[in-house]
Amino acid sequence: MNFKNFTYFDYLLFLSVMILTVIGILFIYSSGINSDGILVSKEYIKQIVWAVSGLFIMGLIAFTDYRRYADRTFIVFVVSLLVLVYTRYFGRYVNGAKSWIGIGELGIQPSEFTKLIYIVYLAYFLDRSEKSNSSFNRFLKALVIMILPVMLILTQPDLGTSMVYVPIFLAMCFMAGVPLRYLGIVFIGGGFTIIFTVLPLWESNIFQHSVPAIRILTDIRLTLIALVTLSIITVLSITGRLLFKNKYYYWITYGTSLIMFALIGSIGASRFLKDYQIMRLIVFLDPAVDPLGSGWNIIQSITAIGSGGFSGLGFLQGTQSHYRFLPQQSTDFIFSILSEEWGFIGGMTVFFLYAIIMIRGIIIIKKTESSFGSLIATGIISMFLFHFLVNVGMVMGAMPITGIPLLFLSYGGSSLWTAFMATGLLISINMRRLDH
Repeated sequence: MNFKNFTYFDYLLFLSVMILTVIGILFIYSSGINSDGILVSKEYIKQIVWAVSGLFIMGLIAFTDYRRYADRTFIVFVVSLLVLVYTRYFGRYVNGAKSWIGIGELGIQPSEFTKLIYIVYLAYFLDRSEKSNSSFNRFLKALVIMILPVMLILTQPDLGTSMVYVPIFLAMCFMAGVPLRYLGIVFIGGGFTIIFTVLPLWESNIFQHSVPAIRILTDIRLTLIALVTLSIITVLSITGRLLFKNKYYYWITYGTSLIMFALIGSIGASRFLKDYQIMRLIVFLDPAVDPLGSGWNIIQSITAIGSGGFSGLGFLQGTQSHYRFLPQQSTDFIFSILSEEWGFIGGMTVFFLYAIIMIRGIIIIKKTESSFGSLIATGIISMFLFHFLVNVGMVMGAMPITGIPLLFLSYGGSSLWTAFMATGLLISINMRRLDH
């Protein structure tokens, strides 16, 4: 270790992460208090143990050259995929998903750690393939790297965790110079897939009137007719492109292919996902559709945040959590407890600390000479940002409930260790930012 690298140790990033972690422990403790003021959970003790051990792991990673094991990332990635396969068949169910492995009360969630392994391996691939002659082949190979863990996690089924891989992919590929028209296949195609998956339930539960066009999504015969029609149009437009060299045909092919793959994706999603998971995607539009089921979480969370006002009810004085109105309150809805007890000021404190992490991450990305390091930092920051936006948006009713934790604050050893390891990588990259 070169001592001159200590000059670039990111103390501001480190301090922000530690403050968020301490705040998380405080409110995990608060979530364990019942309406009689009695502590009924020892989750906060476990979180302290994970935080202390995670701090050690973060330091170990920070003071290790992140490029040292670059050539072994493929092996580690393959091993992580095998662990996901093992989890799918031999793991244990937690909150409706077979996503945990362990002995007794000790367990880990492999999909959390796989996110970081995926980031490092994707960065390695994109860095090594930078001078590839075919940008499309480069994109396809990167897409396979994303699809493999996503499909394995979806079969658990864990929709929330699998979603995180997509924005990481888009951000890293964008930074690596992958053409936007290729990234649009994932972004726009993914958007259409979600819409096609949700529309039938929206029709039956919210709109409550028959929409003829939606029959294409519910009647398998009409779906097949639509797919065949789109396939014919795609083949004809490809032929036109080859014969006449006109970009007009290229964009017809692009558009019809997107819709066709989105239709196929929606069929697959409806088979992988449970009804309650699909309901979560639409209930945020109108929680009153299922006020005692999927809508209950959002209603109680919004109530908790609203009751906090500007300065909050006071630490340990919250009612929604202490009366157990908030489900998964120490994990998914930790921000709701914080907002109820610390109010707008507490919420803005978390926003401010996350903003520091984002800004420091962007600075690291810009100042790092190594493309490999810059891509890893891009993946980590996009992961942090997505977790933050989705979780906070979820508890405020602006995003569907997906079970994504608020990193550093939510209870859970796997997510906290992953976040600490990611922070360690950011610090390691920054300490060696002038090295090529």
